[in-house]
Amino acid sequence: MGIYSEYLDTLHDFPSIVAERKKQLSRIAQIRGRAVLTIASDLGMSPQKAMAPVGIDYTDLLPVADQLDNVSGAGIDVIIETPGGFAERAEDIVKMIRNKFDDVAFIVPGAAMSAGTIMVMSGNEILLDPNSSLGPIDAQVSDGAKRFSADAFLKGLEKIKEEVDSTGNLNKAYIPILAGISLGQIQAYQNAQEFSQRLVSEWLAKWKFQKWTNHATTGAPVTEVEKRERAGQVAAELCDHSRWLTHNGSIKLPDLLGIGLKVTDYSGDTKLHDAIRRYHALLRMGFESTSIYKLFETPTSQVHRFLVIPGAVPPPAPAGAPDMAQVEVKCPKCQHGTRLQANLGKKQPLQQGSAPFPADNKLRCPNCNLEIDVSNIRKQLEAQSKKPIVS
Repeated sequence: MGIYSEYLDTLHDFPSIVAERKKQLSRIAQIRGRAVLTIASDLGMSPQKAMAPVGIDYTDLLPVADQLDNVSGAGIDVIIETPGGFAERAEDIVKMIRNKFDDVAFIVPGAAMSAGTIMVMSGNEILLDPNSSLGPIDAQVSDGAKRFSADAFLKGLEKIKEEVDSTGNLNKAYIPILAGISLGQIQAYQNAQEFSQRLVSEWLAKWKFQKWTNHATTGAPVTEVEKRERAGQVAAELCDHSRWLTHNGSIKLPDLLGIGLKVTDYSGDTKLHDAIRRYHALLRMGFESTSIYKLFETPTSQVHRFLVIPGAVPPPAPAGAPDMAQVEVKCPKCQHGTRLQANLGKKQPLQQGSAPFPADNKLRCPNCNLEIDVSNIRKQLEAQSKKPIVS
């Protein structure tokens, strides 16, 4: 039986998923003998989560700093799963990690795209398996509602220039396109592209190639100039939109080896591979079964980001009695409020003025009879309390 199907058959509530996930994260830390930090987003979002801000952004800085306070040691493994985001914020996160750890490895069990790939390139070691994916780092720029590759744009301009230089004429079809482009835009697109490439080039030379001392083929010593040249070549390849054709393309282990970047295939370590696969499956299950869209965690702590779905009232963190929480649910039709009592982990006497949390997650408004789905509230309460709601 596969790991995912095994867990689907045996883990039926969020607290049990979290408990097993923490167990596997601790197992990874034990096998590797290092601290471990997870930075993950929901990449398989449901339609309800489609607008969730899953990319790397400014709001990630505080939870990353918070979780770094909970780990220590000589080195750290960062498990990362992300669609990308702002390269500037990726740089901020790398600086925070590097301020505390000299030896940093990145583990990619699923996908770390775009700005996630930029972060991965700052590692002393990069661990992937055959199913892992990185992505091109060509900067994505916006022009109104359009979003496109800065590299593709700049190469398109260069192609027009070469055509004019060779023929002496400007194709009239290009005139309306060029008329809408300013010198400021061109410079901004060049800067965005160079920023991503410069970060990767500098980080590879400084950290990834730190222990590259001899050439594998000749045994000759590797110079600092050679390290910088190889780093620049790898960065240029990752930035080359014409090679990967799409910003969402998957760059796999053979691709990375082909551009001169040595990475570790962790599938060769049976115990580590099993622990990472199990952890990743549980990570996905946690996203699929709740409104969580981002997660930052260590083996002993975590920060969850919940999506507040319109029409649903987000519950506060359970207060007072640790085995009970009360949540006010307002009917979206008549605005009548109903106080629900959620018994966490074990049954509790029903408090005066409260209604029991519905076992089927369907609350019938006592005023207008509208059926209200409270499943999202259940998931958030169970995630916050780490206990199932019992009827």
